[in-house]
Amino acid sequence: MRNKFADAIFEIGSRDKRICALVADISPAGSMVNFRENFPERFVNVGVAEQAMIGIAAGMALRGMRPFCYTIATFSLYRPFEMIRDDLAYQNLPVTVIGMGAGVIYSTLGGTHHTMEDIAIATAVPNMTVLAPCDPMEMKAATEWCATESTGPVYMRLGKAGEPDLTQNADGPFQVGRVRRLRAGKGTAILSYGITVKMAVDLADELGASNDPVSVYSCHTIKPFDIEGVADILRGHDRVIVLEEHVPHGGLSSRVREVAWETGAGCELKCFTLKDAFIHCYGSHQDLLREHGLDLELIKKALA
Repeated sequence: MRNKFADAIFEIGSRDKRICALVADISPAGSMVNFRENFPERFVNVGVAEQAMIGIAAGMALRGMRPFCYTIATFSLYRPFEMIRDDLAYQNLPVTVIGMGAGVIYSTLGGTHHTMEDIAIATAVPNMTVLAPCDPMEMKAATEWCATESTGPVYMRLGKAGEPDLTQNADGPFQVGRVRRLRAGKGTAILSYGITVKMAVDLADELGASNDPVSVYSCHTIKPFDIEGVADILRGHDRVIVLEEHVPHGGLSSRVREVAWETGAGCELKCFTLKDAFIHCYGSHQDLLREHGLDLELIKKALA
């Protein structure tokens, strides 16, 4: 998804001179090289100065530009949080902050590189839209929306690399603020966002192998949240499962629980998230997810 994002912003920037890219010390390694070499006057590498990156982007937006701030998620959101709140959200400026490699993808780099609570933080900020596309096609549509239609700040959570295409047979196009059904089923529905949608699809395959087909939804927009869409899913299924690579509080699970309570949903609701803990596990992304309980076999046992 990282490379596809670079391709998308280069394509959009080729036809819209308002698009500019600001990065924090990561572009020389590769994926943003086309934008940097073809549009040097619209490309700024601030180095390890993320606070300055957000301030510069705010100034550009005030002059009519459409900036994208791009770096590893912990450094794009956590380090410059005050500037995101005051420079972007307070003034409601159309700047997109890209959190690349979110969740615990950077497993071996430790807690400083684990973005476990970003959805909770970003959704709490007034005026902020929060997106988490699940595959390259959904990411491209989200990037196009950020570049052309957004009227305020956006935090967009991305994976890193290797995400498969999951939305080619979706029921409808990508729409900000609307859940998107990727598979139609009955009885059980699985809701997720970002790269965890792949786990949702795999779980649906497992559960549907011996039972009725399972519905799968991409909840790519965490804010503004599709309350009516989620309420319909809760009403239309006997069991709803939520998967997310985020701490238990302030993410998709919390929002779905709120809607379930407010609408008096009668379905069974199961949520699987990261634990509310920094787990000191050195290993791969999958190793760390397993330690948190986000593992296909562990989830199947819990559901059984």
